[in-house]
Amino acid sequence: MTEYPAEPWHLAGQAYLSVWRVPPAELPALPAGLRPVRVAGSAFVVTAWIDYQPPGQLSYHELLATVAVRGGWRPTGSITEIWVDSATSMAGGRALWGIPKDLAALDFRHGRTFTAAAGTDTEWIATAAFTRRAGAPVAPPTGFRIAQTLHGALKYSPVRARARPHFAVANWNINPDGPLGYLTGRTPLLSVCLRDFTLRFGG
Repeated sequence: MTEYPAEPWHLAGQAYLSVWRVPPAELPALPAGLRPVRVAGSAFVVTAWIDYQPPGQLSYHELLATVAVRGGWRPTGSITEIWVDSATSMAGGRALWGIPKDLAALDFRHGRTFTAAAGTDTEWIATAAFTRRAGAPVAPPTGFRIAQTLHGALKYSPVRARARPHFAVANWNINPDGPLGYLTGRTPLLSVCLRDFTLRFGG
């Protein structure tokens, strides 16, 4: 069995996010008991390329999609698709929080423009390029929850993070026949880079 850290995980690195508006009928399946947040008839998906780096407990790359769901006064999301290039992260994410992590090859190139690509042995998933724009001089703290199914019940996991946010221009290329195909042809509402983040995941 692959060993992994006990929760909470303390992680750090760089993240590149896009927010998408999606018709609720086109969303991927959510865990039983969860409903998407709707505004003017639309639901919302956040995609993220994340490079976990030292001094965090684990170092690996990640691509994920999270649907904003109803969760009371705290922002809450449910991860519907996620790929990592670490067997340790995959095993821990599934066992501790019910996060449906799968393995993939992820290639990240950092610079003024960040580029990323993800694919499996059988298909390509997506590529993207983020060009950083103006940013905040401070790293404000933020908190949210991730809701997944674990052992047949909903598990809400708290997340605390701090990062330096920068607006970004993002260009995505998504496999229309792949697992993120429901985003093909759409333009993100907003894209940001979260520089030098620190994150505490889990209770």
